[in-house]
Formats: sequence, C-alpha cells, structure tokens
Amino acid sequence: MSNVRPQFQSRTGARRRAFACTSLAVILLAACQNSAAPANTALLATAVARPNLEQRPVAGGPLLLREQVKLRKVADVGSGNIKLARSPLDGDLYYLTTGAGLFRVAIDGSTKPTLAASAAEIAAGANAAGMAFGPDGALYVVSNKPIKPQTQAQVRKGVPTAEGTFAWHTLLTTEPYPASNTQFDHLWNGIVISPDNTWMYVNAGSRTDHGEVQHSNGDFPNTREIALTTKIFRVPTDAAELVLPNDEAKLDAGGYIFARGTRNAYDLAFAPNGDLFAVDNGPDADYADELNWIRQGQHYGFPWKFGDQDNPQQFINYDSSADKRLNQDFQAVKNGSYANDPSFPTAPGTFTNPVLNLGPDAAIARADDGSEFDAAATGVPLATFTPHRSPLGLVFGGEGLPADLRGDGETQSAFVLSWGAAGGTLSDKGQDLVHMALRKQGDNYESVTTQIASDLKYPIDAVLENNKLYVLEYGEGGALWELTFD
Repeated sequence: MSNVRPQFQSRTGARRRAFACTSLAVILLAACQNSAAPANTALLATAVARPNLEQRPVAGGPLLLREQVKLRKVADVGSGNIKLARSPLDGDLYYLTTGAGLFRVAIDGSTKPTLAASAAEIAAGANAAGMAFGPDGALYVVSNKPIKPQTQAQVRKGVPTAEGTFAWHTLLTTEPYPASNTQFDHLWNGIVISPDNTWMYVNAGSRTDHGEVQHSNGDFPNTREIALTTKIFRVPTDAAELVLPNDEAKLDAGGYIFARGTRNAYDLAFAPNGDLFAVDNGPDADYADELNWIRQGQHYGFPWKFGDQDNPQQFINYDSSADKRLNQDFQAVKNGSYANDPSFPTAPGTFTNPVLNLGPDAAIARADDGSEFDAAATGVPLATFTPHRSPLGLVFGGEGLPADLRGDGETQSAFVLSWGAAGGTLSDKGQDLVHMALRKQGDNYESVTTQIASDLKYPIDAVLENNKLYVLEYGEGGALWELTFD
C-alpha cells in the first residue's frame, strides 16, 4: 500500500499512499491532560480493565477480546476498499472502491462479490470517497475531481430500478476550489442520510494539516481553510444539479452549512435517539482524535482546537522546536508546517468540545513534557481517542445486541474502528474495533470505551445488523468479516 489512507491523509512513509490518483488525508490529536471536565463518576466506575479473553478463531483473522463472539469470513475482498453499506431493499452488502467501482455481496456469504456499478457510473470521472444508502434504497456517492491546481467535489445519487440496478444523476457539485496539492487535502468523503430521508449530511475535509498556509506552489497565496472546507454540509435529498459556491456568505444564506470546525469527519452516523455523531481525525502532532456530537450551528474548533486543547501555532510566542507533541516522523513536521505564525487567524468564538473517553481503552495520551500516559487511569478523560488511531467505521446498535452492549434510554451503544497509527511513538497503534457506551453528561456525552477485537488489516468501515457486525478491511489481503455477538 502506499503512503496515504482513503480520503484521510497519512503522515508517514510508503505504507499509505492512497488509492486513485489523489492525495488523501489522515490525522491525529493528543492528550488532554490539563483541561478535561469532571467525569461522570457513575459511568467512570464501569470503565475498568477486563480479563484476558483473547481468541483467534480464524487463522489470519482478527484477534477477539470478548467471550461469546463468533467470527466468520464473508468474502475475500482484496485491498483498496473504502466504504461499506447495506441496502434496505435487497439486504445485500455493498462496498466501494475508488478505482473499480461498487461491489455487491450477499450478507450470508452465499455469493461472491460482483460488480454492481462501475466507477464511471458512480463517480462520473471523479474519485469516489464515500457512500450511504437512504431509507428508500437510494445510494449516494461522494467523489472528488482534481482540476489542478483546484479540486471539485460532487455527490451522485443512484435511484433503484426495477431491474435491480441504479439510475444515476448528479445531486450536487461544488465550484472548483483551491487545493493545497499536498497530502493534507482531505477532500469530501463522509456522508449520512437522515432517518426521515429528508437531508443528506456530508463532510468537507480540511486542505491543511492544522490551519497553516498552504499556497500550492504559489497558486493560492496566503490561503488556509476556505468556505468549502472544514464543515459538515446539509443538503436536501431531493436536490438535483445543485452547485455550492466557494463563498461563506452564500452558503450560509442557502442554509447549507450545518456545522463548522471539523478537520476530517470521515464517518457520520445517527444514534437511535436521533443525535448525529462524527469521528474526526486530528493533525500531524500528538493531539487526540475525536468523536463529536454534531449539532446545527456549532463550531468544533479546528484549526484552533485539537480535542479540547489549543493549537499552539495560533499564539504569537510559539516555538515549534520546544513542542514535545511533534515527532520528526510526521510529514507536517518534516516540511516545516509547524512554525511561528504571527498571521494565524483569531479564533472566531466559542467551540464545542468532543466526547470524553473514560477508558479503559483507546485513551493513551501525550503530556506537555512529551511523556506518554494513560488518560483513563489518571481519571482525567481524553477528548476522545489516542492520537493517530484514525477512527472511522462508526455504527450504532440497539435491541439485537447482548445486554451489556445494548443502548437504552440513557446510553447509546456505538462501535468504532481504528485504521491505525501512521507514525509516532505512542504504544496504542489501533487497527482494532472498540465499543463505546455513550451517556449524556451536561451538554455533551461521555463514553466507556472497550476494545472488542484487534489485529485487523486497516479496517475502514462497518455495518451493524441486529447482533451481527460486518467489518471491511482496506489492507493487503483484506476480507469482509462478520462478528456475531451472542
């Protein structure tokens, strides 16, 4: 594999170079040692280490860390897969690749993967990056077209036909907008359709690592983030041939900007209670990756906040040589993007913090002095995940799950995958599956986070159907796995 992950950029060398022709983007964020809110002690009491229950029922498959979990390989799917979804009409699983198109496989594994739609049909000359089914079975595909030195996003909608195919049309495109033409062009990717089938929510990733100037070899002087980046957009599902301008005032006037300040919300999902969540990947420094409760009109901090900590580059006296959260393994450090930056924009106002992680897992952090520590063990929750885990594959569960994994009126049950660390020295490298028991605390959520499986090959997306979780791998020799929770 190359040097970049699917539509979210990698920081280090050759193992992550993306699929298709575009540079895509990754992430990270670090420890919140000094600014976390007090924990919900009732929920924190359940965040305890579990006994060692390791098992590997399928040779070469993931390591299971929970009793009463069955593992089955649904299909071998190779590498370069980026999204997984289940059709509400035929019940089959569909997975997306950037180059080969859309594939379909029976959920019981009774058929081998077959091509459901070509790349030309679904992306019309662009590079596919995200997809989601609506409740009516319509399929929405996000893609990006390089128009050097600019880029352009689009969403195409496939309406189911009587023949079992899709009739495709373009729902929206953006105006061409300035790309950075670096590995930090995160582009448009994550998408979800509202449960009532009225709205489409889509992520517009950043064009910078941490808000620095990216001028694209002089094409766009003094350009940082722009109107068509670092936002969650909301568009009616019945739109057609809509063009979104690279103009903040016009986007606001049209009601298209739902939330601001997300760096790269690669996956979005609605919880059973109707709340919208998104995982977000942090910068090329040891600051925490995030899970955010996405609400209309809120600003989630990027590029002024990473997790619940300040981006130090916004301060006039910043000295990157003394920054213990930087590692020479990271591309943004190698190229000098972390630097004293007197013209860094002033923060626009109040920010909304990420979900707090009470542990016991995915909560390793970097302290101000550069040391590693377990945030969960200190009783000071992390906002939200260990830096560089690169969270994605967010799904929510319900009544079909065992009691301890099931949500209720107060607790939302979520599963999150970790693509895995692309560099750095922290001991938590991800490439796993965690369960999150999310409970409201004040105006946000807290989570007890428990590792369920590890040793996945760059897991990238998931589907949950009753008590069965389907996990899609991106890495070489990747598979589509079924985990059954009894």
